Amino acid sequence: MPVKPLMARTAPTVDELLTPPTYTRPDRVDELVKKSRPRPADPFDLPPPTGGAAPSLPAGTDPGAATNNTSAATPGG
Repeated sequence: MPVKPLMARTAPTVDELLTPPTYTRPDRVDELVKKSRPRPADPFDLPPPTGGAAPSLPAGTDPGAATNNTSAATPGG
């Protein structure tokens, strides 16, 4: 058995230790929607500005400036 807690009058029994407190299993809330209301318009639910796919490069970058330089110096070499 565990040691009696400092502020307790008696040491807890085995049944008290094995019985979970009520806050470990809260009551279920089965409140259904009482009234159906249409959702308000979302100001952020907008299509992309061009109406298509996102741009492949960030704005303001030169399309020819992107390179894939694999001949760079290798570490330790």
